[in-house]
Amino acid sequence: MTRPQRPETGPVFSLADELVFALAEAAPIQATMVGVPGHDHRFGDLGPAGVSRMAALLAGFRDRLRALPPATDRWERLAARVMEAFLDERLTDHARGEHWLDLNNIDSTPQHLRMVFDLMDTSTAEGWAAVVARLEALGEAARGYRDRLDEGRRRGEVVARRQVRAVLEQARVNAGGESYFGTLSAAYAALPFADVAAAARLEAGVGAARRAFAELADWLEAVYLPAAREADPVGRDRYVHAASRFLGTTIDPEETYAWGWTEVRAIEAELARVAAEIVPGASAREVVARLESDPSRSASSRDEFLATMRERQDRALADLAGHHFDIPDPLRRLEVRMAPPGGALGAYYVPPSEDFSRPGTVWYAPGDLTRFPLWSEVTTAYHEGFPGHHLQCGLAVHLADRLSRLHRLFVMYSGHAEGWALYAEQLMHELGYLERPEYVLGMLAAKLMRACRVVVDIGLHLGLAIPAGEPHAGRVWDYDIAVEMMHERAFLSLDHATSEVTRYLGWPGQAISYKVGERVILELRREARRRAGDAFDPKDFHGRVLGTGSVGLELLRELVLDAPA
Repeated sequence: MTRPQRPETGPVFSLADELVFALAEAAPIQATMVGVPGHDHRFGDLGPAGVSRMAALLAGFRDRLRALPPATDRWERLAARVMEAFLDERLTDHARGEHWLDLNNIDSTPQHLRMVFDLMDTSTAEGWAAVVARLEALGEAARGYRDRLDEGRRRGEVVARRQVRAVLEQARVNAGGESYFGTLSAAYAALPFADVAAAARLEAGVGAARRAFAELADWLEAVYLPAAREADPVGRDRYVHAASRFLGTTIDPEETYAWGWTEVRAIEAELARVAAEIVPGASAREVVARLESDPSRSASSRDEFLATMRERQDRALADLAGHHFDIPDPLRRLEVRMAPPGGALGAYYVPPSEDFSRPGTVWYAPGDLTRFPLWSEVTTAYHEGFPGHHLQCGLAVHLADRLSRLHRLFVMYSGHAEGWALYAEQLMHELGYLERPEYVLGMLAAKLMRACRVVVDIGLHLGLAIPAGEPHAGRVWDYDIAVEMMHERAFLSLDHATSEVTRYLGWPGQAISYKVGERVILELRREARRRAGDAFDPKDFHGRVLGTGSVGLELLRELVLDAPA
């Protein structure tokens, strides 16, 4: 299937194209992440002045959008709604001062300064020239970012100390002997076009990048950490705002908290039932311990693990194409790789570049693991890869015939994306791809972890009490109780549970997007099936959910149930 092109370009699409060019110029890190070429050698201005210029740029485009005549075409109307929401949300964030609080352990500028190199071309001399230029520019970019945090500090807008300590640790890794940057010189030297002068410049750039992270760590420790907040929770107002940004709808946090507990208990009951199938008479925790320690149910090396995950993806793509999903040819290429050290633990997906020259990639960050139990990883493969994030995000990039370039490249709602990925896990179970009871147990454990996230995330940030009948009933949530729950009830290792809870505290509202998004998509499927009766077509339903691109959950409900086929 060739990539579809829109036959005519209306004014909204033209304006959206113009905004993409402007965003790429102003935010080169984002340009690299979404695959817009021409900016890989730069970082842009990450300081206070850069933030102010970005806000002015967005406000100007919003004025221009509102001055356009009403759109008449279905996809032009969608493009206009998505673009206005994109601009409104970011301008609201600016007005609220969110840019002063851009520091957490998983998705903030310090991580982006390092991770952007993962997405750069290292197969050509031109690509390496951009890598070197960006290495040389990293120090100035980090200082601009530091100036922005310092302005926030002077205004009294600071993050919690726990987030500062986490980023400090990451920055020390990036500056030290285990740094990803230390691998670049050897990687370049092995290439046929390597030359002595370029290698020397690369080595100097690596040193400069490591020093930039060391200087950032020193400043965070000496200047920012003493001014940081002791309290972790962000409070109800900021939490509800943040959650609405991730979900594209406004939730009642108390109702969602209570629903989360209902989900925790129901999943735990089902998980216990499946555990009894695997080892009769054993508890779920005992079964998980056996699965974790059994070499016959594990991959014995990183290479074997990656090969096993690739095999899962290839089989699913081959089997389901044309039956449950329409899969364009460019999406049939999916890479599975290990992430460099220095980031949060877990797995994540990075979409393809716009021209698909950089394929969609599933990245695994397992920490110090040398053996990989598979019971929990099969469902993760379907979540991060196909038919989860890779199908949804890759399809959005592909649909140039209906979605604006801004929508395809820069718009992402976690509620839609993570909700779909969690739905994809459930779907693969329904279709028989979790063929062993331990893989079903892994899916249920993943669901349980996401349900635990709902109660932990909301409970921590809103200072809610733990309900009767639960451990620590009546107590208000704190960090230690949250880590205990994620470790004891969500089956995470203690290190992973610690990393997770730190993530929730630094990234409020994102952790609930998985289960809340899945809740909405399952509700939509039930309603679509009720309306269609025997004529219900799962492939058509999936096309409606995915064919809109990433949208907020409120708009998704309207588009799936009310839009024409």
